[in-house]
Amino acid sequence: MHKIAILLVTYIVDIEYVERLIPSYKKYNSDKIPLYIVAPSSDIKAFEKFLGNNIEILTEESITDNLVHDNSIRGIRPGYINQEIIKLAFWEKQLCKNYFCMDSDGLFIRDFCVSDFMYDDDTPFTILVEDNELAVEPEYYKKYWFEREKLIRSIQKEVGLVDKRMLTCHGFAILSCKVLESLYTKYLLPNNLTYRDLLSKSPYEFSWYNMWLQKDKTIDIQFREHIFKYFHHKNQHLEYLQKGITLEDISRGYLGVVVNSNYSRWDGVVSFEDGDIYELSIKEINMLLYKIIRSLLRKPMTLISKLRAKVIR
Repeated sequence: MHKIAILLVTYIVDIEYVERLIPSYKKYNSDKIPLYIVAPSSDIKAFEKFLGNNIEILTEESITDNLVHDNSIRGIRPGYINQEIIKLAFWEKQLCKNYFCMDSDGLFIRDFCVSDFMYDDDTPFTILVEDNELAVEPEYYKKYWFEREKLIRSIQKEVGLVDKRMLTCHGFAILSCKVLESLYTKYLLPNNLTYRDLLSKSPYEFSWYNMWLQKDKTIDIQFREHIFKYFHHKNQHLEYLQKGITLEDISRGYLGVVVNSNYSRWDGVVSFEDGDIYELSIKEINMLLYKIIRSLLRKPMTLISKLRAKVIR
């Protein structure tokens, strides 16, 4: 049984992302860590070309029969809920002792090895952060933070964890099969619950894992911050590019990057360097015009002088 493996749950609509991810996995995989690609049986044919070189392909249906086929869970599309279910249920296949959950929009940017995921031979790292910088950020707070905090706090209450902190992670988490088995045998079974039931209460699979671990202390908690740099929205991405930060810079702190496809897919498969691909919205164009006009009205001669100086140079 593998000490650590990588789990990628994906779908045919994301195959272009997978085609970008796999070369980076092969290039930087120093310790030959196996990758399991899980997709619906209806999509599996499209992913067979990735087989071999430590890569195996499995169907969703072979992992669990606890899948959904409609948007009955909080109105969320079934594919989104099913990938969460697979991540919680994958331990039951007994293919590895721990696994690193990836999404298709991730990309490795430097060499990685077992020690990046494991504290020692038996203990995986646990990715835990409070993410207070996201609570501070107005755009993220209004769109996501408020509802997310309420639902994650409900998980704490459900499992009986009393903690002022909200320690969890967004994605790209390292999961221990011991912890997931404990969640199943000590919480789901006694309460006659399924994975679907958990996500109906709160659709944050990694928070169910993290809150249960903090409550049950199944394994030693050896925490790490996120090991992939995650851009949650366009402005976070553009901010890095405007600062002149490169992939080489990011690789000093992270194994990879994620340009969240939930916001970027409308502009195609966006890589970190592709900041100029974004189309400005009407709101953004109006804001830009407003700033230009305001500058002209406040200091017209100063602005004109600066523009003239640039032209002369």
